[in-house]
Amino acid sequence: MREASAGGWEPHHPRSGVADTRRRHVKCWIQEEDMAIYAPHDQAVLRAAMSRLKRMTGVPVIFGGFVARGGTLRLTEFTGTLTGALRGLMIGTGNGLGGHVMATGRPAAVTDYAADSRISHEYDAPVTAEGLRAIAAVPVPVAGEVAAVLYGAIREPLGLATRSLDRAWVVARDLGTELAVRREVERRVAAAEAAAVENAAGERPAASAWEDVRSAHAELRSIAQAVADPVLRERLQDVCDRLAGPRPLPRAVSPLSAREVDVLAQVALGCGNAETARRLGLLPETVKSYLRGAMRKLGTHTRMETVVAARRAGFLP
Repeated sequence: MREASAGGWEPHHPRSGVADTRRRHVKCWIQEEDMAIYAPHDQAVLRAAMSRLKRMTGVPVIFGGFVARGGTLRLTEFTGTLTGALRGLMIGTGNGLGGHVMATGRPAAVTDYAADSRISHEYDAPVTAEGLRAIAAVPVPVAGEVAAVLYGAIREPLGLATRSLDRAWVVARDLGTELAVRREVERRVAAAEAAAVENAAGERPAASAWEDVRSAHAELRSIAQAVADPVLRERLQDVCDRLAGPRPLPRAVSPLSAREVDVLAQVALGCGNAETARRLGLLPETVKSYLRGAMRKLGTHTRMETVVAARRAGFLP
């Protein structure tokens, strides 16, 4: 997956730049010796993205890391390296290839790292120790900021193929989107957990705030269906249960399926079948089927009668 080339700073990307990612960024930091790094589950997401990048490009050496608070990149994840020379390397904004990427928010590549006059050379020693020559770096954009940098490298002075650089940019943007979604989910979960605590304590919020709780409950249930991380999905489900409030019956004997509750949560917000289907990624006929099932189980005959019954049973807030 390589081709002879004079190398260059940036492959052509019509939509490149961190401004393309418009999702709100909510920071989730762990303090470590005055540095800020992403949470362990984010490291797992980064490793998965690197594995995908290696499969898509065939580039033998892939590495990367997150940008800490204050603009310092720390290299933490590696595949295909032969030494530990790069492990834990701290890269400042504007320094070296990765620092250039952090400063510009755009992909960059060099054919022969040690000999390239367009980058500063603070990191020549570890790069040379690893034997890397041609290197490309792409930013991971999250809400207008570079959240991480992914690198691909080979041990020969040959330009990385343009198609490999394009694929690397796709992987980086997808990773940025996933991180942004996780941040937003964490923000909403934190807000919902606070409301759930009040609900569990019997401190029902004012009418306007209660509608916010119901909206959050419906949205979190919808998000939970699309979350791949089982730990995060279980946490979302737990928050939804606590938002709904105490139940007169144990959860084990709940007559409603999870999807029936999902549908009722949307109906409770005033959504019709078509809108409920759109929000949950279902067909309108499937929504009708879930509604009929909920009515049968709760002994009701209309949509709102079913919502009221579900609230009384503690299945909805």
